[in-house]
Amino acid sequence: MEREANFFANKETIITKEALEKIKNDLLAQKNEILSNLEKMSKKDSHEADKRGVQFPEYGDKPDENAQEINDFSTTLATQKVLEKNLSDIESALKRIENNTYGICKYCHKPIGEKRLMARPTAGACISCKTELQENE
Repeated sequence: MEREANFFANKETIITKEALEKIKNDLLAQKNEILSNLEKMSKKDSHEADKRGVQFPEYGDKPDENAQEINDFSTTLATQKVLEKNLSDIESALKRIENNTYGICKYCHKPIGEKRLMARPTAGACISCKTELQENE
C-alpha cells in the first residue's frame, strides 16, 4: 500500500491518506449522531451559550413523581454535558484536519502515531505527553 505522508517525516508515524479520510468520515458521523441526540434531549434556550437546555420532565405532583423528575433531569443534564464535550472534541479534531495540523501533538509538536489516532480520533496529544499530563494531575 502506498503511504502518503500527511505531514510527517518519521515512517513509523506516517498517517496514510486513507486512514485520515476514514477518521474524518467517522468523526463526521459521530458529530451527526451527537447533534441528533442533543436535539432529542434538549429544548431551545436563549440563555444558554449553545442556545439549548435540558428539558425538565413533568410526571406529576406526587413526591415520588417529583423525585423521579429530579433524577431523570440530573441524568439527562450529565449526559448532555458529556455529549457537548465530545462534540467539542470532534469539532476541534475536524478543524485540525482542515488546517493540516491533525496528528501533531499540541504540547511537543511531534507526530501522534496512527494507531493512537485510529483508536482515539480526537486525540490532540501524543501518548508521552498525555501520560505526563495525567501523572501531574
